[in-house]
Amino acid sequence: MTSLHLAVELDGDGARVSPRALADAVTAAESSGFSLVTFDDSPLPPGGGFRLDATGRAAYVSTLTDRVGLAATSNVTTAEPFHLAAQLASLDHASRGRAAWIVAADGSAEALATIGGSKLDPAALHREAADVVEAVRRLWDSWDDDAVVKDVATGRYLDPDRVHHVDFTGATFSVKGPLITPRPPQGRPVVLAPDDLAEAVRPDVVLIGGTGLEDVRRRAQRARESGAPLVFAEVEVLLDTDVPAGRRPHDRLRYTGSAAGLTELLGWLATSVDGVRLHTTDLPRLIEEVLPALRKENLLVPPEPGATLRASLGLPRPASVFAAGAA
Repeated sequence: MTSLHLAVELDGDGARVSPRALADAVTAAESSGFSLVTFDDSPLPPGGGFRLDATGRAAYVSTLTDRVGLAATSNVTTAEPFHLAAQLASLDHASRGRAAWIVAADGSAEALATIGGSKLDPAALHREAADVVEAVRRLWDSWDDDAVVKDVATGRYLDPDRVHHVDFTGATFSVKGPLITPRPPQGRPVVLAPDDLAEAVRPDVVLIGGTGLEDVRRRAQRARESGAPLVFAEVEVLLDTDVPAGRRPHDRLRYTGSAAGLTELLGWLATSVDGVRLHTTDLPRLIEEVLPALRKENLLVPPEPGATLRASLGLPRPASVFAAGAA
C-alpha cells in the first residue's frame, strides 16, 4: 500500500505567532501524525517587526516533541556557513535526531543588501548554494561518530585523532574547521531543497511545485531520474472557500475546496510523490478531518516516538566523508 509522508508549514509568508501558539501547533501536528513541521524564514524582516529566526523557533519546540521532524529554512546567500552548520547540528542534538534544513537561495538585491552584497545571477546563485551546502556537510562530518570518549581516568573529553580538519574554499568564502559541535545524531540533518536547486545541492528531499497534477507528475519523475532519494509536492490549501486560484505568488499546486476533496487529492499525489508539504492557515481542520481520513485509507504512517527523522522517512544515515573508504 502506498503511503504518504505529510509535512506542514506552520508560520510562512511572514506569519507571526506567539511562542505558546507555536508550541501548541507543533504538538498538535505531532500527535495527529505529521512527519514533519517546517519553519519559514527570509533575510528580510517580516512585516510588523522582529521575529526569531527559523532555527531558533525549531529549537524552542525541540524538547516539547519526541517524533515529529523539525525543518528550519535558512538562506545560503546570507548565512555564514560555519555558524549555520553549528546551529543545525545543535538542533539535531536538542531534538535527538529530528532536525532538517530547507535550503533557500535568495539572490535578490534586497536580500544581499542585508550583508552588503549585490544581486547574484542564476549561475552565481547556484554556485553559492552548492558551496554552502558542501561546506556545511563537511563540517558536520568533521567529528567522527565516536570522537567523544569521555575518559574519566585520563580526563580526555575527545580523541583528537577522530576530529578532522576542514579547509573549504568556495567562490565567495572560505571555511576552516573542525566544527565546535560533535557530529549530529543523524550524521547529517536531512536536507530539503526546491527542484531548481536540486542539481546544485543534492538534497535528501526535493520539493516540487506545479501548475497542475500532470505538471507535478512530470516534475516528480524528473527529480527521481536526477537521483532524488525522496520527492515532496508543495500544496497550498484553502478549505471551503470560493476564492479563485488567481495569481500564483508561489510555485505550488493550489487546492480550494472541501476536506474530502483534499483527501482525494492527497491519495492521487501518493501515486507520484513520497510526501506532501501543506501550506495552510487551517491546521485544526486538517487535523480533525483530513488526517483521520488518510489513516483510515492507510495512506498515512505517523512517525514512531523516539525515531530520528531519517528513520521516519526511510533515509539511510550517511557515512562521513572522512570515514575509511569514503569518497
